[in-house]
Amino acid sequence: MEFKIKQIGIIHSPYKTNEGCPIQGNINPKSKGQIELFPEYEYGLETIETFSHIILFYIFDKAGDIKLSRPTFLDDSSHGVFASRHPCRPNSIGISIVKLEKRNKNILEVSGIDIFNNSPLIDIKPYIPRFDYFKNANNGWTETKKIRPKPKGRE
Repeated sequence: MEFKIKQIGIIHSPYKTNEGCPIQGNINPKSKGQIELFPEYEYGLETIETFSHIILFYIFDKAGDIKLSRPTFLDDSSHGVFASRHPCRPNSIGISIVKLEKRNKNILEVSGIDIFNNSPLIDIKPYIPRFDYFKNANNGWTETKKIRPKPKGRE
């Protein structure tokens, strides 16, 4: 079965390459970006400004070759792509939680962005701690890994 996903907007950020782009938004919470929703979807933003954070779904349009197991940015050992957040995945769908700073019509000002500039936006959902936070969740294999710079030359 095939699915069609429509692009609903564009993500604007200061990141054009891996260099300097955080592996997760909370690594650099002050990084600023804009979410530009195409005008025909603006009405869908009604009351979005009542939330402090939003979840962005986007396409990893600059990702490299798909590999089902590979080292990650946190670890030199290989992990399955579904046990990591690596961008080189079968469906190239990215997810990121950002802080919503301000809305101006179809433009959302956000902070804590960790997405490449001009990435295609495919959906937005509100982050709702009451539903999205699990008190007893664990960090899996990442528990003992320290945040480190992205290795050069690694996709």
